[in-house]
Amino acid sequence: MPDVAPQGAVSSAGAVASGGAVPWLHANRRRVLTVLGLAAAIFTFDYFLAVRHGFFDLNVYHGAINYWVHDGGSLYDFVLPFSTYGYTYPPFAALLMLPMAVTPWTLAIVISCIACFATSVVLIYWLVDPVARRQGWTRWYAVALAVCFAAAFEPLRETFLFGQVNMYLVFIVAADLMLLVSRGSRFAGLGIGLATAIKLTPGIFIVYLLVTRRWRAAIIASGTAAAATVVGAAVAPDASRVFWTDALWNTDRIGVLAFISNQSLNGAVARLHAADPSTALWLATVIVIMVVWVLRVRRSVSAGDEMTGFALTGVVGCLISPITWVHHLIWAGPAILLLLDNALAAPDPKRRKRLLAFMIFSYVLLCSRLVWSFHERWDNPLGWFLSNTYVWICVALLVALPIRQVRSVVYETPPLGKAEEGQSPLEHDPAQPVDQEKVTVSP
Repeated sequence: MPDVAPQGAVSSAGAVASGGAVPWLHANRRRVLTVLGLAAAIFTFDYFLAVRHGFFDLNVYHGAINYWVHDGGSLYDFVLPFSTYGYTYPPFAALLMLPMAVTPWTLAIVISCIACFATSVVLIYWLVDPVARRQGWTRWYAVALAVCFAAAFEPLRETFLFGQVNMYLVFIVAADLMLLVSRGSRFAGLGIGLATAIKLTPGIFIVYLLVTRRWRAAIIASGTAAAATVVGAAVAPDASRVFWTDALWNTDRIGVLAFISNQSLNGAVARLHAADPSTALWLATVIVIMVVWVLRVRRSVSAGDEMTGFALTGVVGCLISPITWVHHLIWAGPAILLLLDNALAAPDPKRRKRLLAFMIFSYVLLCSRLVWSFHERWDNPLGWFLSNTYVWICVALLVALPIRQVRSVVYETPPLGKAEEGQSPLEHDPAQPVDQEKVTVSP
């Protein structure tokens, strides 16, 4: 494992600016080699474990848009050849996808891959960089390691290989909450509203704004979603009529509730009796989960912990949605990363170990494809329990993710000096900016 930057070392930006890339690479060669080695290991892991989906969802988007624009067909009549799947998003989302009508299929794949990677890196930076600052780690190195580990995370892996829009929505909502809502911007709620107009499930964040009494942001989010929907109706009135009166309510367009990939509470209930799932039982579980969520997000916002509120709301959205495919669990990713921050901030060593164990356990299971081993093998108690493993992880995250007390402080820059023997490989890069935030974990 590499040491900290030696005395006189500078940050990555400073090194490149003052002496070029070669001196920086020389000073950081062990870190660079570690990142490259980890990336190679994760690539090998994904190569052998990941299922190639042929960018199936992207193919649905691309096919539906071209069928609508070039063939004059109805947007919601399109069915991808050799499948039963068609376009399921609101017309406003289709308007945003119109460039696909002039984009060759191969180029669409390239754009999807780059966009998914870029938004993932930025979101991980937002989550990891504050931790690196507080811990005095070399920031680029911490983010690079986190990006490598994220590539093995099954929901992100599936999002990438399906060509799904999930990561864009997580990015938009996170940007709104962290850059606008938490700062009291007059535009707070704009991103949440747009995300809701693209795909209805982020609407849970409008509820989040309401239950945490951010009335202005909730109104802006609702108004933005409504305005975008009206734009969709004005430009594509026939498609809007079909979506709101038929396609939205036709669950057969989405898939079978009991399918193993449906890792929501509804999926767990459906696997109890696939032929006749109990709607009443599902709604009862949703009510209980929503009560827990409301109590926890109110407490997190009162503590100034917007990021935990965001993470808890992403998790509850996965749980209460009628269908949560595995790739939708990308919304649970921030909660797992926050476990690391909570563990490092915990003053009690035993609590720190428990939180780290919880994080590692959750991460490993959500990389493992475990639930697929129980596809159509849930007809006994153990099989049913294990077939819903990802559901239980989400429930545990909702209940047990700590809420942090966040207050503003300014740290002094530690003195320059050589790393001592046995020091953490991520420890302080002396030229990094000082932190502006103090986090403590409630017992």
